[in-house]
Amino acid sequence: MFYLAYNTLSIFLLIPVIIYHLYRSLSRGRSPAFAERSGFISSGDLNRLKNRPVIWLHAVSVGESIAARPLLKALKNRYPGHAIVISNTTETGRGIATGYPEKDLCIYFPFDFLPSVRAVLNRIKPQLIIIMETEIWPNFNREAAVRKIPVILANGRISDRSFGRYLKFSWFFRHPLQYFSNLCMQTELDRERIITIGAPPERTITSGNLKYDIPFHPVEREEKKTLRQHYAISDELIVIVAASTHPGEEELLLAVYLQLLKITPGIFMVLVPRHPERAAEVALLLEKSALPYRRRTQITAKTNQSPAGEVLLVDTVGEMMNLYALSDLAFVGGSLVATGGHNLLEPASRGVPCIFGPHMTNFREIAALVLHYGAGIQVTTVEELLEVGRNMIQSPEVRQVLGNNGLKLMRDNGGATSRHMEIAGKYL
Repeated sequence: MFYLAYNTLSIFLLIPVIIYHLYRSLSRGRSPAFAERSGFISSGDLNRLKNRPVIWLHAVSVGESIAARPLLKALKNRYPGHAIVISNTTETGRGIATGYPEKDLCIYFPFDFLPSVRAVLNRIKPQLIIIMETEIWPNFNREAAVRKIPVILANGRISDRSFGRYLKFSWFFRHPLQYFSNLCMQTELDRERIITIGAPPERTITSGNLKYDIPFHPVEREEKKTLRQHYAISDELIVIVAASTHPGEEELLLAVYLQLLKITPGIFMVLVPRHPERAAEVALLLEKSALPYRRRTQITAKTNQSPAGEVLLVDTVGEMMNLYALSDLAFVGGSLVATGGHNLLEPASRGVPCIFGPHMTNFREIAALVLHYGAGIQVTTVEELLEVGRNMIQSPEVRQVLGNNGLKLMRDNGGATSRHMEIAGKYL
């Protein structure tokens, strides 16, 4: 009865969904990719998978794609004879996944419209499907089960902010949750929450966070110098990267940067909006602040180095780890505004100390661990941000200690990949 009602409703919602998706894609200057999202894969793409069993990994966007990398590497190493398909929902996620050498094919995830789901499953014919974090699609899960294709939820989490919504609609989610072969949750709290929503307890385990298994290493002076040359940044400057920023946050950060310039000359900001399509909007804020800036897309091998007091506005995707590596100090965005924060492990994995705001509900476990290890500092106000930023800029010794603590955190908390591989191995 549930699936009859769901699919009847999906017929009426299909046109509004297509219109919304078309508007969203075109307004961001991107292809809507309707053919792939409707389940049609070209014969040329399918030939890349020919005569090999397929592992399909779905990562909705950028964060999930980055978190999936250790698992992808492990899958490719252990099962070299398998083809790996990566699907994404967002264009930015696709941009990241396309660069992964482990993949054999990148596609867009289908609309959860029954003909689309059936078409893509019939074409790809995966031996195993792995879905990163918390993507729950009724038709996709059910049709995979009909074909006896195991589906694993990997690195699952239920944030503080989303738990109430999931619980309110547990009558909806409990149906597709029954079709997961295993649910691998990041923490015991995440496990308890998804069981409360409707997941089968006997198939739900705590497996740790794959994000702790991202490659980590201290950035040596020569590597940092080379990276700065690539981005036309002087090796003499103290570089602050403001990463994954959101609307309402850039104004605050630019105001703090202007104050810091009065106190500590010789600094340089790299500003990375979470969504690069906002670059024009953020550029207007820079002009309003009278701060000289360059866009990342304007930099070439012949570009002169930027002086202190300027801003590099990053209007591309896929460069975040290099930008952390060339920096001396990081502010991790989505945390001064009520967005839920972003991944503090990324700067930690390069030995870069970080500052973050009070809103970290989406990364509560990681934020607590960063504070426990002394790998970063949390601020609650803009005034605190200014004070902490000034102290960190003026004290390379403090930056070194926090950076080393971040690397220790990464060393001490790995192992989620092997636990996920143990589960995947049951089906391969």
